[in-house]
Amino acid sequence: MHPDTNNEPPDRFHRADHFTDRPDRRGVSSLLKHAAVASALVVLAAAGLVAGVATTNAADNQSHASKATSRVTVIAREFSFKLSKRSVPRGTVIFTVVNKGKITHNFKIAGKTTRKLNPGQKATLKVKFTKKRRYAYLCTIPGHAKLGMKGVFSVGLKAVTPPPTKTTTPTTTPPPTTTTGPIGSGHTTVQVGMFEYRFDLSQSTMPSGQVTFVITNKGQQVHNFDILGVKVGKLLSPGQSETWTIALPAGGYSDQCDVPFHAGYGMVGSFTVTP
Repeated sequence: MHPDTNNEPPDRFHRADHFTDRPDRRGVSSLLKHAAVASALVVLAAAGLVAGVATTNAADNQSHASKATSRVTVIAREFSFKLSKRSVPRGTVIFTVVNKGKITHNFKIAGKTTRKLNPGQKATLKVKFTKKRRYAYLCTIPGHAKLGMKGVFSVGLKAVTPPPTKTTTPTTTPPPTTTTGPIGSGHTTVQVGMFEYRFDLSQSTMPSGQVTFVITNKGQQVHNFDILGVKVGKLLSPGQSETWTIALPAGGYSDQCDVPFHAGYGMVGSFTVTP
């Protein structure tokens, strides 16, 4: 008689199925660890992306600032500068310097200088500023900065309030008493050349009478010819000239340029009128 397989314990295979469906605790733990690592990597990647974007934006902002171009108008007069802007971001600055004064000026900043500008002239100066700082500017014509033609220009910083302008009148040699006496019958023409910083007279001695002075500015700055106590010539730009005739009695005469500091630099002289 064959054994009846139906007589096997009824829950034998059910127990096997039960054990097969039970999860492996070590596998679950491993899965959890992998999930935690993956989550951490995602967080780090996101943080790195944000940091990268922030760094890129900062670099882009710096690059944009360094590539910015600003334009500043500089008005020069006796004896001050007026800037349309006193503070700009880092980058290139184009200065347009206009001389609205009566004598020669120039403009220097960050090691660059315009040419000497006579009244009515203008020039541009292109300067690249890469650092945030304050830069001094001035007129390099002798004595002009001392009288107020200087200041501070800010790059990437707050503008500096300029001090109140002080009116300074440069001193000149007091004119001597006008020479008087009989006027001779002479007729003389004297050529006067004006340079930095001297006068060239075609002759230093002449007879009393009518003396005609032909005055020409052969220099690069504005000058004039002043016979102290007798006649004051006009301010002449380079290349300009004027002529005037005066009656001179015998005596000694002194001359000078009245543009501030020019006399101190050598634009003085003298001549003699004989009886």
